[in-house]
Amino acid sequence: MSKTHYRKVFKSDHLSTYDLEDFIEEGVTLEFTITHVKSYVIDEKGNGGIKVAGKNISANIAYFKEPIKPMVLNATNSDTMRKLTGSSFVEDWANTKVELYILQKIKFGKQTVEGIRIKEEPPKALTEQDIKLIKGKVATFVSNQQLNEFYNSLSSKEKTNPEVIKILKDKQLDLKQQ
Repeated sequence: MSKTHYRKVFKSDHLSTYDLEDFIEEGVTLEFTITHVKSYVIDEKGNGGIKVAGKNISANIAYFKEPIKPMVLNATNSDTMRKLTGSSFVEDWANTKVELYILQKIKFGKQTVEGIRIKEEPPKALTEQDIKLIKGKVATFVSNQQLNEFYNSLSSKEKTNPEVIKILKDKQLDLKQQ
């Protein structure tokens, strides 16, 4: 049964920790591709900017290839993007693969909150060697219990990899026919 995060009632047009918690609960890997970043700046006359949490602010907003909300890039995440891409210019951050996570106990004024962070290293794809190792292990299984235990031990990245899914489904069919 799915649970409802208390923040879900507070409509947000931008990615928040509760959105990531939903992905985590569904077993989705928190790896996404930034298609582009747009800077919204309030000028000296008070024009421009973008509305975030009911306030008009200046912000860098990352938009993703995957169907998720755009993300406000705070100073910490903007600096991480600079390190990942080797560029201080938001236009150079397009097509960057990132992995997100939730950081607990961030000081925000007088409050302690949780927030979204971008990992400082790019996500690693499964290699052909990783796939071969998984295929080799799965080939030795003689029961569905072994297959289920192995599946439960996999990372979310492995569980969502199409090649791994095919290997597991093929083995499941093979065991059923025995």
